[in-house]
Amino acid sequence: MVCFLNYMKYQNKSMENTIRVERAKKRITQAELAKQVHVSRQTIHAIENGKFVPSTLLALKIAGYFGVSVEDLFILEKSDLEK
Repeated sequence: MVCFLNYMKYQNKSMENTIRVERAKKRITQAELAKQVHVSRQTIHAIENGKFVPSTLLALKIAGYFGVSVEDLFILEKSDLEK
């Protein structure tokens, strides 16, 4: 049970990201980005708003599309870095 509770605690975490900024630079919509990385627009919306943490594969696809590193696109909360 402890493992499950730790998992749920992790699932409730979010991280900041700069996807909206990168989209603005390219002047593309959430729908256009979603099409490029093969997910729904709702997925992009949820990631941008910190409601969903993407898989490693999806994070790499998004970063690759923008030509930036994953570390430049996704920023861990300070409390997550201290663990």
